[in-house]
Amino acid sequence: MLPDFTTWLLVMLRIGGLLALFPIFTARHFPARVRLALGALVAALVAPNVPGNGLVGLPFLDLVVRMTIEVLIGLLLGFVSRITFYALDLAGSLIGAEVGLNLPGALNPFAETQTTAPALILYNLAALLYLSLDLHHWLLAAFQQSYLYLPLGGGRLSEALLVDVLRRTSGVFEIAVRMAAPFIAVSFIVTLVFSVLGRAVPQMNVFAESFPTRILAGLIVFGLTTQLLAYHILHYLRRLPEDLLRVVQLLGMQ
Repeated sequence: MLPDFTTWLLVMLRIGGLLALFPIFTARHFPARVRLALGALVAALVAPNVPGNGLVGLPFLDLVVRMTIEVLIGLLLGFVSRITFYALDLAGSLIGAEVGLNLPGALNPFAETQTTAPALILYNLAALLYLSLDLHHWLLAAFQQSYLYLPLGGGRLSEALLVDVLRRTSGVFEIAVRMAAPFIAVSFIVTLVFSVLGRAVPQMNVFAESFPTRILAGLIVFGLTTQLLAYHILHYLRRLPEDLLRVVQLLGMQ
């Protein structure tokens, strides 16, 4: 069963807003035409199961309003799905600052911004886990289920929605600090040891000598905790479909 053009267009606008902010699909090496084609394909697969009652013969102004609403819904879903990657970027910046790997900055192809080497590693690790474990399929399934809670052109802002989004946004710093906690502890220990050595051996240039030790200790800890970081990242990536459905439910609350 083929959907009508209006239903397909509205579905494509919602998935287009999601893909416009989701980091894996916004990379420089991911062509915009491919992203557009992917959105059209997903819309063609999802639209037949989306009720489009009342969309045929809709006045032009009402159609524009519904199109705008669908784009905003898609952008909100894309922002929610990107929060985990914001936390990874912040965690990498904290790790880089603690172990002395914050300079020079490298270009993050997924975010189009300058970032530190640890943040780039965490970003690539998250993208690899997300695609290799087929978690994007679960995200698409959650997108399809979103129409059960939020029909086309529906949705309204509520206090519960704003509180939920603010809670997720404020949790970025908590996630980043948890991931960077071992490196913060190692940096503190190195600083404490060299502070004692500076008092015991005044002739030692503590400031210059602590840098290679800090970097070496940070690299060792990074190697030993890579698997733990991967499990931590995977925990938040698996929650993305549930997070999207939760936001959609709050949007659909009357």
